[in-house]
Amino acid sequence: MINKQISSTQNPLIKHIVLLKDKSRERKKTNTFVLEGEREIQLALKGNYTIETILVLPEIYDVQKLANFSKSTDIIEVTKDVYQKIAYRETTEGIIAIVKNKSHQLDSIIFNNNNPLLLIAEAPEKPGNIGAILRTADAANVDAVIIANPKTDLYNPNIVRSSVGCLFTNQIATGTTEDIIAFLNKNNINIYSAILQDAEAYHQQDYTQSTAIVVGTEADGLSDTWRRASKQNIKIPMQGAIDSMNVSVAAGILIFEAKRQRNFK
Repeated sequence: MINKQISSTQNPLIKHIVLLKDKSRERKKTNTFVLEGEREIQLALKGNYTIETILVLPEIYDVQKLANFSKSTDIIEVTKDVYQKIAYRETTEGIIAIVKNKSHQLDSIIFNNNNPLLLIAEAPEKPGNIGAILRTADAANVDAVIIANPKTDLYNPNIVRSSVGCLFTNQIATGTTEDIIAFLNKNNINIYSAILQDAEAYHQQDYTQSTAIVVGTEADGLSDTWRRASKQNIKIPMQGAIDSMNVSVAAGILIFEAKRQRNFK
């Protein structure tokens, strides 16, 4: 079951893994990323991701658990020094994988019902916010998450970690704002943009038909293109001293209002 062993931190594969963790350019060039943790790896498998390589620290992880993995997956035993070189978490489970990316094209989205609910985020930059948005989408079981004009690649380790595996449980696509709006219009999906201009209270709208909830960043909000494309711009009435909230919190409020209207079906 173990294909080989690595005991040197200077091994070319170990150096490659460090680059995958640290450099978006390396992830894009090889179409692979690093994934740490048993639960996350199992969720990636469930999401039909291809696991190319698994590295295990046998003092922590029981290698017998890997018996059912595909024979095409390289399974490598590493020493503690090597594992600490490539591990991302402070508390670890002793298993790390190299996983093949997906393309995340808009035309890869499959709608499994007649009234899909989508969550769209324009130009989110902070990995923690993106991970939180993916967790919200998973909790609400939305049909898809779309990132418009992405500024951070989806396989940034901080996104993978903060999403606690929800990167693999959601349908996710990326594209330009213009391409996404064209995609929504083509599929007759109503657009509700969280933007203050020409907005009505979010809870006064009907989200029971095909719906896309669109949120922007706290700093810049949504581009004016979304305001013009919306069926209705929506806002969350603020009752405190500030006029904005964290984008992942706002997304949760809006998406779960749509789910409430749909009776959480």
